[in-house]
Amino acid sequence: MVEKTKSAKSCAKKSCAKTAAKKEKTVKTLSKKYMEMESKYGAKNYHPLPVVLEKGKGIFVWDVEGKKYYDFLSSYSAVNQGHCHPRIVKALKDQASKLCLTSRAFYNDSLCKFEKYIHGYFGYDRFLPMNTGAEGVETAIKLARRWGAVKKGIPNDKIKVICCDGNFHGRTVTTITLSDDPSSYDNYGPLTPGFIHIPYDDTAALEKALKKYGKEVCGFLVEPIQGEAGIKVPHDGYLKECYDLCHKYNALLIADEVQTGIARTGRLLCSQWDNIRPDIVILGKALGGGVLPVSGCLADDDIILNIKPGEHGSTFGGFPLAAAVAVEALQVVKDEKLTQNAEKMGKIFREEMGKFKSPFIVGVRGRGLLNAVITQPHNGKEAWDICVEMMNNGLLAKPTHKHIIRFAPPLVINEAELRKAIDIIKKSFKALE
Repeated sequence: MVEKTKSAKSCAKKSCAKTAAKKEKTVKTLSKKYMEMESKYGAKNYHPLPVVLEKGKGIFVWDVEGKKYYDFLSSYSAVNQGHCHPRIVKALKDQASKLCLTSRAFYNDSLCKFEKYIHGYFGYDRFLPMNTGAEGVETAIKLARRWGAVKKGIPNDKIKVICCDGNFHGRTVTTITLSDDPSSYDNYGPLTPGFIHIPYDDTAALEKALKKYGKEVCGFLVEPIQGEAGIKVPHDGYLKECYDLCHKYNALLIADEVQTGIARTGRLLCSQWDNIRPDIVILGKALGGGVLPVSGCLADDDIILNIKPGEHGSTFGGFPLAAAVAVEALQVVKDEKLTQNAEKMGKIFREEMGKFKSPFIVGVRGRGLLNAVITQPHNGKEAWDICVEMMNNGLLAKPTHKHIIRFAPPLVINEAELRKAIDIIKKSFKALE
């Protein structure tokens, strides 16, 4: 009888093992199916990590197999408030049940509330709403050029904008013109004229350009921290020096805060680290709370009112859903003290990773929860392999420029979660040594 029971248990174990193996094969086949489907029917302009996600909550995402991951990319800082924040989702649902879209041919009762709210939040006279970050940059360039023509008297064919090497401002024809990365602009010509390139974090180069072209320059477009370049943090006081030079030569300082804004770096705007108030601020990404795209430009009357009715716009720019979501997204940042948390957690991350010794790591840099680990090849492995290993261990991050790994979790992460994630990161580096 005992032998029979043991035999039954053994059969049951084998049956369970077969069932588990069959289930694992099924879900792996499902994941593979989705990736193959995208490969067959989608454009191939991205190279994602081999993971198929279907759910997100807070700092975590789950793949179609049900595996849980720490999200350390935050959709390039669009999910500062965490995935599917219940208050932001509720704002979306409540507005969607009433009115989704009107176009700007009519007023709606949602946009005006958003405009008043964001005026009080950031302290600028007005906000010009758009949708994507690239549209926000395009709008800022148009605002600066219009100001240059109307207020500074620059002839239309002479107006210039100064920008920085290493920048990333978007993927439109004009924004790729600003790039010095051939993979962004090659074979997309003719590109947009009117831009002067200077090195980043070099105020002497800025002054030289302003001296040479000052009468024709309407503005200087700059990222407070260059994100796609690998989280390049300029020297302390850089933006203040740029601001002073721009005003000396009667040009606008345009801060692209699409990625660095809305608490990501431990300040509401990254430019506040230098205690300046840019003439134009471009916002996007986290303004939509990770729910839908919302972007736009903050500026005062002297700049923003130079554009008259019919001279710029967007069917979806400032649509009711976006307005309702953006108000709640910003309120969540304030109520949950995400600015303060980003500064505190960022210090812990840089301190812990700075102490960690690995033959892969040559440097750690960042501000707030926008950080990077700079790597070098070792043992035939590089940054991509490390990211795949982290994925296998339950954490998602992505390399940029092949040797830099960006680490930017949602700002709702707490210290216990952060330290567990750091353990995963360290374990992954060690596994490939």
